[in-house]
Formats: sequence, structure tokens, C-alpha cells
Amino acid sequence: MVYRYSAFIKILNLFIDYLLLNVSMFIAYLIVDGRGVQITTSKYLPIVMMFNLIWLLSTNITGLYERVLNKDSIRTYQGFFKTYLLFVSLISFIIIIIGTSFYLITREYLLYSVILFGFLVGSWKFIFLIIRKSKRNLLMDSRNIIIVGSGPIGMNIFEYFEHNKHSGYKVLGFFDDKASRIPAIGLYLGSIDDCIGYVLENGVDEIFCALPISQTNRIEQLMTEADKHLIRFKIVPEYYINPKRSMFVQNFDHIPIISIRQEPLESMANRLIKRVFDIVFSLFVIIFIFSWLFPILAIIIKLQSRGPVFFVQTRSGKDNKPFKCYKFRSMRVNNDSDIQQAKRGDPRITTIGAFIRKTSLDEFPQFFNTLIGNMSVVGPRPHMIIHTEQYSQLVDKFMVRHFLKPGITGWAQINGFRGETKTTEDMLQRVEADVWYLENWSFLLDLKIIFLTFWNVIKGDEKAF
Repeated sequence: MVYRYSAFIKILNLFIDYLLLNVSMFIAYLIVDGRGVQITTSKYLPIVMMFNLIWLLSTNITGLYERVLNKDSIRTYQGFFKTYLLFVSLISFIIIIIGTSFYLITREYLLYSVILFGFLVGSWKFIFLIIRKSKRNLLMDSRNIIIVGSGPIGMNIFEYFEHNKHSGYKVLGFFDDKASRIPAIGLYLGSIDDCIGYVLENGVDEIFCALPISQTNRIEQLMTEADKHLIRFKIVPEYYINPKRSMFVQNFDHIPIISIRQEPLESMANRLIKRVFDIVFSLFVIIFIFSWLFPILAIIIKLQSRGPVFFVQTRSGKDNKPFKCYKFRSMRVNNDSDIQQAKRGDPRITTIGAFIRKTSLDEFPQFFNTLIGNMSVVGPRPHMIIHTEQYSQLVDKFMVRHFLKPGITGWAQINGFRGETKTTEDMLQRVEADVWYLENWSFLLDLKIIFLTFWNVIKGDEKAF
């Protein structure tokens, strides 16, 4: 659906939700303070900031404000409840760690503010849905269009609009010098030369030009005429990529260049943000977790089986350059580790190995890989060299994942595509998830993946073995 005010409505929803969050906290403050419970104002302000930041994180993880005008009522409330439960869970988790006494805030205050916030935002979503339903015609910006050229490209764009009525575009018909190309009765409007006249007489909003490149002169003539009469003119390229792929257009001076995918990490600024986070996060884990975890696991690993504490394997890295990947050894020393994946009930796995694999503790040494710079906290999981050679011949986009540094965790892993890949279809799903991450990276997405990885460890992952 084409909407006039989609960006404004999204910002409005975000603003009102934050307003209600802070109003809820203020009302809870008045209620508790009015009952004689003393809350230090200087200690109250950090709680306000914490609540606002946690709501920001929760909405970005669930995508609450995405497509606010397109979601139906059920999906709108599903998204709200999911976000609200995550918000409450994160607050509860922080309270368990630091306690309420740290900020001199009572549990009663927290309970009032959270419940009041849920009620107010839930009520606001109901009001918003009623307003949206009654004003949908005002919000929707429907447009009448015509298509010039009825070849395969023109028919493809027509079929898209026919199957996506919500897009807001209504196709009035085709203009082509060969009427026989148009199978649908009543859609032929005339020859290409009749196009501009029809557009002016019938209030057409846009022209979609699907003529082949061999008719460049006709295309330029139509474009010039459309500009003269303030008619929007759009060109459908003669060659376009598989519709499942994303693409965008860059301009090198006057030359349009179609890129088959957008890569946010091609930006130096984004790479810097990701690298700084990798260093800070890795140092935190190494200093505060690995420092005491290592001696404990090292002793148990050595007691249970002969061999080194660390398992070091050459794997495929960024740009397909090999690197040494470190893990805690979870198997008995064997000759098949470089060619055979671990499988459920694998006899090579030791008792402590089964535990650290289930909890992903075996991956902790990879924070040193991240600190060095040949891995990242989040990214496609690195594969054995033999698997890279094998699957690069079977899966078309397999090598695309190597545009990124491999990660300790990734989008594929939190979506269930981890563990043994028994079939080519299993690997295809993993690769598609990795490519999606490549095309949609953001810092908040990395935070979301890290949180969900931690959550999966707590609740247990059936594919972790």
C-alpha cells in the first residue's frame, strides 16, 4: 500500500509510546511517594533512562514500529505483546542482577510503572487501530498508472500489481504498437504515440515504461513529454534479477549501476562501529568470564581425555582466506575432525564436551580470534575448508557469505540453522540466512542476535549437540 504519511505515523507511534512510558513512571512515582515511600530523585533519573533504553532495545529486536500502517489488528497486538514481554523480562533480569536497593527504588514502584505502562500503551494501540480503520482512505495514496510495452517485462510488472492490490497502484491498461501481445481483454489502450494524450485526458498519475533498450529513442521521447506535463515516469529495466534478491541503483555521474545487493558493511563507518564493538565485547568476555572459566574447563578436559585443551582447526574466513579457529576441545583426539561434522550421539564427544557444546562454552576461545581480527562476534559461522570446497559447487550463493568476517554467532544460528548439515537444503537455508544478514546488517541487529543467542543458551537449543 502506498501511504502519504507512513514515516510520520511511525514517528508518532514511537513518540506516544515513549510519552506513555514516562507518564507511567511519573504516575507510579506519585502513587508510591504519596504513600510515604521515599524515593530519591537523583537515583530515580537513572531508572528513567534505563526504562527508555530497554524499551528502545526491545522495539528494535521485535520490529514493533515496522510497517505500522500495513499490519492488521492481530499482528499489531502480537507485536506489542511480544515487545512488552521482552521489555518486562529484560527489566526483571537487570533487577535480579543489581537489585532494587542499588537505586533506592522499591519493587512496588517498578510493579506499578510496568503494569500502568502496559495498560496505557495497549489502550493507545486500540485507539490507533480504530483511527487507522476510519481514516484508511485518507492515509492511502492510490495511483492510476499505465504500462508502455507489453512484452515479458511489461506483463511481469502488471502481474505484480494484480497480485499485490495493497500496493496502491491501479493499472488502467497497456500502450504498445502490437495489440496482439496483450492477452487480457480490455487492457489495450492504444499505440505508444497515443500514450501522452490518454494520460492527460484520464488523470493518470504515473507511466511505467517497459520498452526494450533497443527503443531508446522512444523511451527518451516519452520521458521528455512526461516531464513537460508533470507526469511521473518510471523505467522498468530490460534485465532484472531474481525477485528474491535485493538490489539497488547507484549513479556514477550520469551512468546508473545496478548492484545485486546492498552491503551496509561496505561503509567504513559501519565497519569501524562493528570493529570497536568486537574489541570491547571480546575484552569484556576474556577479562570477566574467560579468565576464570578457562582453568576450570582446562582441568576437566585434561582429566577426561588425553590431548590439548584447545582444538585448533583451519577454517574459511573473510574473502575465503584460511585462518586458525580456536575452540575448547570437546572430542577425543581423532583423525576425522577435519572432514567429519559432529552429529547427535557422536561417540567422539566426551562428557564435558557434550556439556560445553550444549551451552556453547566451547566457542569462548574464539573471542581471541575476534580480538585478533579474523572473526567477529556476529557473522556467518566459519566452515571447514573441505565443506567450503564441497558446498561452493552445490549452493550458488555459498561463497557470498565470505564477504564478511565469520562470527561466533549469527543470524542463521538464532533461526535454527545450526549443527549438522545433513542435506544440501540444510546448507542452502543457512546460506540464505547469512546472505540476508550481509544485506541487512545494523548495529542493533547485532545486539539482537547476541541477546537471542544468550536466550537460546538459557532455554536450550535442540540442535546444540
